[in-house]
Amino acid sequence: MVGAGQLARMTHQAAIPLGQTLRILAESARDGAALVAADVVIGTHTSYEDLLAFAAGCDVVTFDHEHVPTDFIRSLASAGHAVYPGADALVHAQDKAVLREALAKAGIPGPAWSGVSTGEDVVAFGAEHGWPVVLKVARGGYDGRGVWFLSESAAASHVLDPDRPYIVEQRVPILRELAVLVARSPYGQVSVWPVVQTVQRDGICVEVIAPAPHLSEELAGVAANLAVRLAGELAVVGVLAVELFETADGLLVNELAMRPHNSGHWTIEGARTSQFEQHLRAVLDYPLGATTMTAPWVVMVNLLGGPAGGMGIDERVHHAMAQWPDVKLHLYGKSPRPGRKLGHVTALGSDFAEVRARAAAAAQYLHQGGHP
Repeated sequence: MVGAGQLARMTHQAAIPLGQTLRILAESARDGAALVAADVVIGTHTSYEDLLAFAAGCDVVTFDHEHVPTDFIRSLASAGHAVYPGADALVHAQDKAVLREALAKAGIPGPAWSGVSTGEDVVAFGAEHGWPVVLKVARGGYDGRGVWFLSESAAASHVLDPDRPYIVEQRVPILRELAVLVARSPYGQVSVWPVVQTVQRDGICVEVIAPAPHLSEELAGVAANLAVRLAGELAVVGVLAVELFETADGLLVNELAMRPHNSGHWTIEGARTSQFEQHLRAVLDYPLGATTMTAPWVVMVNLLGGPAGGMGIDERVHHAMAQWPDVKLHLYGKSPRPGRKLGHVTALGSDFAEVRARAAAAAQYLHQGGHP
């Protein structure tokens, strides 16, 4: 797995019972996955020489992020390495303009959009579709980075970098954000988890609720079928996360991720097969596992880096475990800084309100301290 963040760390855990050893390409021995994996290669995804040396002897190469240059992925495949997802699929998660063009060609609904390079382009789009608009860097943005909500034309000129490509989208009125995960193998087998609701704050996912509350069976079916269709048409191998907007008129596709995804962390305890195990099964072309839920309700809350001071994290973990022994805690081995994803907690049960309250309380205590 290229990349050594929390996704690689949790994929390493899933590889162990499958009898697999996960080799990690890490930029630093202090990266989260590098701290726990046995087979770590230090290098960078921006060096083809590092990638080629890393791939030697691997059965399959996969990714915990979308930042590997597309040409490098094609070159690895041409050199005889099995790389999943392939470059032709992954580019749709790497480049938002390529994704929007593909969705429009396939007739899949999404917000009105346009590629832009100047402030005048943004002004023209806003005049046609109304303000505010959403400006996004086409490549490289994540977790709210590279996304700007512009309420007036003058703001665009302060954001645009002439050396980077951008798209602008209509800011559509949404009821909430949803996500659906699907896994697909080279053989063509697919499996889908229940549709979830994601809660965002400052562009970062803070909570995931499975299944999405009050979502009709009809709309859940539409979302699942959409994910399966995208996985097939784009020839995805591995896990595909489809981020959706629920609107008064139906579902719109927001973005894609072709790897394990934050919206699927709940599956570690909450599904018969986690997204991390399923990703490995898919890229290895194993039969896929069952995705049924292990409880009626599962709520995952991200642990974000908070203000300095307060109780030490070790002491907070001790008290949190004592107060909420049924809430599962996952820490990523990261150094803390404000807003950084340091871990997550997951609660399960049959009473939605109670499950959500337990997950929120445990996360709040771990974030700020105080009395559990």
